[in-house]
Amino acid sequence: MAFYGGILGLPCSARYGNDFGGEFETGSLTIQLIDAAKIGREFEPSRGASALHVDDVAAARAKLEAQGVKFVGDTIDSGVCHQAIFEDQDGNHLILHHRYAPKPAA
Repeated sequence: MAFYGGILGLPCSARYGNDFGGEFETGSLTIQLIDAAKIGREFEPSRGASALHVDDVAAARAKLEAQGVKFVGDTIDSGVCHQAIFEDQDGNHLILHHRYAPKPAA
């Protein structure tokens, strides 16, 4: 809860009783955190990363690295966007993302 609310600065929209978990908002996506042991499951870090939009990937990465956040590899320039994969304290993957190229017409 401290990582998502404090380090990432996401607003907490719900806390579940007995330290069971809670929810954090990104604008259009809700990230739900659950204590796996409290629902009888074994914890496994998620490698299926959600991408969080930022205006400047390099600046956001530098800010998070200064707070001890671990990144997985270099920042990626795909030709349409910049991406930087990082981990929360439990090893779950997340992505800083900024699309700089216009989206093609649908």
